[in-house]
Amino acid sequence: MKRRYERNIGTITEMEQQLLAGKSVCVVGCGGLGGGVIEGLVRMGVGRLTVIDGDVFDETNLNRQVLSNQDNLGHAKAVEARLQMKVINSDVQVDSIQALLDSDNARGLIYGHDAVVDALDNIEARLELEFACEEEKLPLIHGAIGGWNGQVAVVMPGMRLLHDIYDVEEAEEGEPEKPTNPAFTPAVVSAIQVVETVKVLLGREETLAGRLLTIDLLNQEYEIIEF
Repeated sequence: MKRRYERNIGTITEMEQQLLAGKSVCVVGCGGLGGGVIEGLVRMGVGRLTVIDGDVFDETNLNRQVLSNQDNLGHAKAVEARLQMKVINSDVQVDSIQALLDSDNARGLIYGHDAVVDALDNIEARLELEFACEEEKLPLIHGAIGGWNGQVAVVMPGMRLLHDIYDVEEAEEGEPEKPTNPAFTPAVVSAIQVVETVKVLLGREETLAGRLLTIDLLNQEYEIIEF
């Protein structure tokens, strides 16, 4: 085992570290949540990532998106994720896809992975992703942020938890989510998404499967809601 993973051992076993090297994860969204998730999984040593985003960085991303900087404004988020992760851990294969997820391409984008991470910013795409994960029988690690608040859940195939959380009619109307997002909220939520993804990949029982963790950073209140 390489020295880069020495400090992982004890939290996870050496056998589990080797298991992560053989796993693949699809991260949909390379912004505030996605950047943190991608970096966390790469540093943990997950063997292969597919990172998906059809957007480019702009100045409003600089306050919170860890992959953005003053020199890459206007650059494709997915491509930047791949380039930056190669510098962090060249042993991890990172494939980038410049695309926006929709009902036509969702299943094809996530096919062949062991888990999928929802780092999206709109309800309609999230619901399409949940449907696709159900069809492909893949676990979905959901995260969302808004201001001081965030949430994380693990959706196993067939649960349709996001359809219970979100207003389907609002999604069909195409209403985008436009909350304020300071730096600390995506940092916390993306870190928890990494934790849950690792636990799912390792087959740990202590996941948020079928449950929603709500996070209030203003009052430091955390609640788990059973579904």
